Amino acid sequence: MVTSYSGYVSEQATRTPGLTLVSYGGKRYRFDAGALCTELLTTGGPGEFARFEVLHEPADLLRWVERSRLPTGLEITVTERELAQTRDMRDALFQLVADRAHGRPLGARELDVVNAAAAGTPLAARIEPDGSRGWAPGATVARLLATVAREAVELLTGPYADRFRECGSHTCQLLFVDTSRPGRRRWCAMEHCGNLHKVRTHRARRAEGEGDADADANRDANRDGSGGGEDGGEGGV
Repeated sequence: MVTSYSGYVSEQATRTPGLTLVSYGGKRYRFDAGALCTELLTTGGPGEFARFEVLHEPADLLRWVERSRLPTGLEITVTERELAQTRDMRDALFQLVADRAHGRPLGARELDVVNAAAAGTPLAARIEPDGSRGWAPGATVARLLATVAREAVELLTGPYADRFRECGSHTCQLLFVDTSRPGRRRWCAMEHCGNLHKVRTHRARRAEGEGDADADANRDANRDGSGGGEDGGEGGV
């Protein structure tokens, strides 16, 4: 299987929910994973998805924090050990979300890893003197993972438990939680896989129509040829 994205773009993140990804063809598109916990899954995953790993060094995790839907201004330091812990928790969460999206039983080890992270103390927000939102002192990677894991617990056990999806394209495995009102989201992004599907469907219908037209023309030709008239060609007497 091949995922349809190759990673983040290098531009500064906006505060609009979602991440700007870049496809293998170089096209940028906006992917809204629906939640912070599913945004983390764009950084790589277990097994076959390890080849898409982007958390290679501590600075990579800091870049993800800046690009995520977390409010700006979070300052943390990251060690190599903490980075490895982040990848381990992410891989467990990735598997849980994929299993839920496909209706499979949730794995015991993955549940233990995510639950252990969720049991920690989460990040604490505060109101700054100017009225803006900020972060309380003492932010750590462990608190970041607790925040991500707690959100995952809420989503996987709450009203959105059956809203986890994998993109409907057979060449894309991006995971998201569908927070739309109708709950019928199918694609990672309509501007990317959704449009590709529309183009393929249009081409297939057009080819089918042309095939039907050719078949009709052949039937007409055969019918004319068997009539024995002046224009009957080989069918004439």
